[in-house]
Formats: sequence, structure tokens, C-alpha cells
Amino acid sequence: MEAPIRSDRDRRLMRYWDRQAGAYDRRMAFAERRFFADTRRWLCGQAAGDTLEVAIGTGLNLPHYPGDVRLTGVEWSEGMLAEARRRAARLGRPVDLRWGDARALDFEDGRFDTVVCTFALCGIPDEAAALGEMARVLRPGGLLLLADHVSSSSRPVRALQRVVDLFSVPLSGERYSHRPLPRVIAMGFEIRRHERFKLGLIERLSARKPRAGDAVP
Repeated sequence: MEAPIRSDRDRRLMRYWDRQAGAYDRRMAFAERRFFADTRRWLCGQAAGDTLEVAIGTGLNLPHYPGDVRLTGVEWSEGMLAEARRRAARLGRPVDLRWGDARALDFEDGRFDTVVCTFALCGIPDEAAALGEMARVLRPGGLLLLADHVSSSSRPVRALQRVVDLFSVPLSGERYSHRPLPRVIAMGFEIRRHERFKLGLIERLSARKPRAGDAVP
């Protein structure tokens, strides 16, 4: 069963991203070159087994997954999802692409070996709920792979990000003053690899979900 759209704001944000879908790759090109470096390859190259990408967008990560990964992608913008389907077809990449809400994933507990989310948590209305769902559908011992633009390690830049949030959050739901890492640690995940760069603006990590009997950090 599809997750319900929860509010008029949700509908407005979905329409916003539908309108952005056709130009999204061009808009992202500068950030990809200037800020993200090899992040998509760094992150997706660690995926293994049954893998879920949450908020797959236009499918920019698709070329970077190992060939033997069994990939599922969810996205709540139909426009973005259509772009991802076109990219998968061009690449000849088998992937199960479907509509989905990151805050209420339509999968059973422990379904996936790897869960991926790149540059999308910043725009999900309830980041805590989305991370909780990612943890739920990940098997014990599975790998959570995250990358995002986050609250900077530079105080002046953080102040600027808070100002930008005053406009970006109402317009597109996108937050710059956020950082998922503390939540991931609080959920008991073991951080396996972690990098932060560009004045701390970009953060990427891989974290292992605890197994039953693991010591609490």
C-alpha cells in the first residue's frame, strides 16, 4: 500500500520537484563538479546485495553501483521518477523503481542489505522519521550509506546557511542547517567510514546497523 500524502505542504513540495525534474541534472552539474567530488562513486561503490536507494531522484547514482547489486529505488516525485526510469533504460541498468515516501517505506523489516540516500535528506520534511525507516528496512549488520550537504564546520558559513534556510525551507523544503550523523550514532549504528570536506559542507558516511547482542556504543 502506498504511504499517504500527509498534508497540503507535502503535495506542494511534490509539485515543486515535479517541475524541477526536467532541469534537475543541469542545475546540479555545478555542485557535482565543485562540491561533491567523487561522492556518488565513493558511496555507491560500497553497496552490496539487495540495495534500496531512498529518494532516488533522477537516478544520478545509477552508473556508480556495482553490477551485481540488486537495486530498488523509491521517489515521491513522479517527475523525478520518470527521469530515473529514462536513465535506467539508457544505461541498461535493471532497477525496481517505484513511488514511495521516505517517511513510510512500503517494505518489511530487515528487507535490504544496503540502504543509500544521497543529497536528499535535506529535503525530506521529517528527517528523523526517514532515518528511522531506513534503519527499519535494513537487516541487522547491513550498511547505511549517506551523503548530504550539512551544517558547515565554519561559523560564518553556518550563519549564512541559517539565513538561506529562511527562504529555501518554505520554497522547496530544503534545509542547509542540518546534520544526520548524530542521529545515526544515536540509533546505535557503527560508523565504518566517514569524510567531511569543503568547509564541512559535504559529509559522507557508511554505518553498520547493530546486530542483536552488539554492545551499545
